[in-house]
Amino acid sequence: MQLSEQEIISAIRQGDERIFEATFRKYYQSLCNYANSILKEMDEAEEVVQNLFLSIWEKRTDLEISVSLKSYLYRAVHNHCLNRIKHLKIREEYQQYATNFYDSSYESVSQTVMKNELEQKIEEAIRKLPEQCRLIFRMSRFDELKYHEIAKQLELSPKTIENQIGKALKFLRIELAEYLPLIIICGTTLQIVQ
Repeated sequence: MQLSEQEIISAIRQGDERIFEATFRKYYQSLCNYANSILKEMDEAEEVVQNLFLSIWEKRTDLEISVSLKSYLYRAVHNHCLNRIKHLKIREEYQQYATNFYDSSYESVSQTVMKNELEQKIEEAIRKLPEQCRLIFRMSRFDELKYHEIAKQLELSPKTIENQIGKALKFLRIELAEYLPLIIICGTTLQIVQ
């Protein structure tokens, strides 16, 4: 039996994992291709789409879609891509600014202390994650493995990997909230918590 879009949205809102997964599978590849046409980087595109679906699932009880589901998903991917481009541009401008005003081979004592403190706080926060979540997060952020590579190594589904990364990021953002200005200044560790 075919469900109408409103029935699909309603089912997702009520937490129907089967309908959500079917929706994910139906739109995932075409949304990745669309995001890639904007970002020109398939890994980035996949991450944008995965984060979108993760966000939809996390906020499913408040899900309100007044247009078609397909239109909603494409518009959301479009907006996420533009935000990603803007974010990368800001980071690039800051790095260029920092390079122009600081000798890259020189690092002041206070910068070293701040950076070391930040790295220590990040490591402490990561250690607070549940064991499997911590392992998956480290494989993603430190070993730079893709979700499907992690899933294959740990014999888990890519969806489980995606959920674990989402949980880890949510936890770390909360845990490291007071260090956000320092994370932005240090820049290098920024990619760990995004």
